[in-house]
Amino acid sequence: MLRSGKTFVLMAALAGLLLAIGAMLDGAYGTGGSFMTLMLLVALGMNAVSYFHSDKIAIKMARAAPMSEAEYPDVYAIVRDLASRAGEPMPRLYISPSPQLNAFATGRNPSNAAVCINRGLYEALDREELEGVIGHELQHVYNRDILIGSVAAMIATAITYLAFMLRWLPLFGDDEGGANPLVAIAMSIVAPIAALVIQASITRSRESLADHTGAELTGKPLALARALAKLEAGSKDPRRVRAGGTPAETNPAMGHLFISAPFGGRQALSRLFSTHPPIPERIAALEEQARRMGHVGPRW
Repeated sequence: MLRSGKTFVLMAALAGLLLAIGAMLDGAYGTGGSFMTLMLLVALGMNAVSYFHSDKIAIKMARAAPMSEAEYPDVYAIVRDLASRAGEPMPRLYISPSPQLNAFATGRNPSNAAVCINRGLYEALDREELEGVIGHELQHVYNRDILIGSVAAMIATAITYLAFMLRWLPLFGDDEGGANPLVAIAMSIVAPIAALVIQASITRSRESLADHTGAELTGKPLALARALAKLEAGSKDPRRVRAGGTPAETNPAMGHLFISAPFGGRQALSRLFSTHPPIPERIAALEEQARRMGHVGPRW
């Protein structure tokens, strides 16, 4: 509950920032709320497009192909079992040719969802670890994280474009009762950064929630912890990094989709902008969850 509540607070902050910039523009140009209304409509329109087509875009950028049950019976068995436990329909399954240890889920709801697994991940994990990763990805679907991430990304984009318009206020703004030019310029710089920080906080929160609920679904938090440790090692392997990845992995805007930030999250300048919590922290949280579930024995 606390994890979900944090997401709603962050989403409200993002929306509030968007409307605040719109109000500033309205005050400067005397448009009586037109900018706020326009930005709301733009954000809703962009969200709708992303919501209905995100799965097709992500699968195409991952260069993924439908996964055959004859070739991957183990994956189908795991997904069918977990979906049945959750009382949800089977998602479409895809395999990406990427050598990187990663996977993602996409789609607007459980009935229109897809899970994509990199070939590198499939070859590196044992069955229990693979189950842990799949449980995590399925919970992204069941928790409606694809929708939440799309909304956050689109609002952040709208804020960035709107903030750019603020830079022109000193030249074209209304001198009488309008926004202070210095405030407008400062806002045009600070707002996009704040939007990115809030967006990253949202995705980190949803990753932690997917770890927790995914481990509850499989009943094996330590299996996911072992998988994450392998993902961490893979992101630091120079040979694997040099092998490259798909457009989905090299595009920073899509990094939040994956269970682990592609290539170790090298696009993030600091933790504030990171789309994923540090893997050691995620592993520690899963170990604590295992203890609460009564799991005893060796760490791994």
